[in-house]
Amino acid sequence: MNQYNGLINIYKEPGFTSNDVVAKLRGILHQRKIGHTGTLDPDAVGVLVVCLGTGTKLVEMLTDHDKEYIAVCRLGVITDTQDMSGNVLESSEVHVTKEELHEAVKAFVGDYDQIPPMFSAIKQDGKKLYELAREGIEVERKPRKIHIDAITILDDSHLEDEHMFTMEVKCSKGTYIRTLCHDIGLRLGCGAAMQHLTRTRVGAFNLETAFTLSQIEQMRDDGTLMDNIQSPEFIFRDLDKVHVKDSARVLLENGNSFRKDNIINEDPEGVNDTEYLEEMLEDGNMIRVYAEDETFFGIYIYDARTKMFKVDKFFFEK
Repeated sequence: MNQYNGLINIYKEPGFTSNDVVAKLRGILHQRKIGHTGTLDPDAVGVLVVCLGTGTKLVEMLTDHDKEYIAVCRLGVITDTQDMSGNVLESSEVHVTKEELHEAVKAFVGDYDQIPPMFSAIKQDGKKLYELAREGIEVERKPRKIHIDAITILDDSHLEDEHMFTMEVKCSKGTYIRTLCHDIGLRLGCGAAMQHLTRTRVGAFNLETAFTLSQIEQMRDDGTLMDNIQSPEFIFRDLDKVHVKDSARVLLENGNSFRKDNIINEDPEGVNDTEYLEEMLEDGNMIRVYAEDETFFGIYIYDARTKMFKVDKFFFEK
C-alpha cells in the first residue's frame, strides 16, 4: 500500500533533472511508486507534475497535456544544445528591429514541423540522441508535427543592447522550446539560443500552486502534505459522476464491469445527474465511478454492445 496517492505540483529548481526530483521525493515520502509527467532540462525551472502511488497510472495522460512556458532567448549565437549551456558553434552580428522580431514569431504559431535537437532523450535505433551527441555523432532526425497556440513577446526592451527577448509560449506536448528559439534565430538570419526557461503550466497545474522539495519536506513533517496532493480524479473532474449501490461494491473492488441498474437512480442530495441518462449510455462514454460512501474507484467506459460499464483506469486500493 502506498502512503501517498495522487498528483503533486513540484517547482523544479535549477540543477536538478526531472529524474533527480523523483529520486529525492522517493526519499522524502518513503515510497517507490513515483513518476514525473514531462522532462525539464536541468537548467530549466517551473512546473513538474509528479504522480504518486495509484496516480502513476496518469503519467502518460498528463504528459499529453498542453503546456505553457516563459523563455528568454538570445539572438546572434548558435550552440550545439540550442541553449546557452552548450558550446558556441557560430556567432553573428544582430540587426533585428522589434517589428521584425514580432513578425518572425508569428510564423511559428499553428502547426509546425519541428526537428528535435540532438541533445534530447528521444531514442533512435535504441539509443538516446543525447548519448550520440556526446560521442560527437549527429544523425538525421525526422521532423515532428507540434502545435503552438500562441507566442507573446513579453519583453523586447533588451533587444538592441543585449540582443535578448522574453516570450510566453503556449504549445502542445513534444515541443522543444530551445528548438523554437533556434528556429526563430534562423528565420531572423542571425541565429539564437535559449538563455532561460520556466514552465508555467501543465494542464490544470500552474506555477502559483507549485511546491519546492524543501516545502514538501516541511509539509510532510507538519502533517499538511495530504492537503496538497490532488486525488487522481482531479483531472477527470469534467466527466459525469455516478454512484454504484453498495450491493454491487464487490464488483467495483475487483475491477469488474457493472450494469446500469447497479447505479443509484435516486439521490436525495442531487449528486447524481440522472437527467442525462441517455447520453451516459452512449457507446464509449466515460464516467467517474464512486461507491455510496464517496470512495473513488476509477474511470469507466460504457459498452453499448454488452450494456456494461467497463473499467478504463482503476485507482482503488484495498
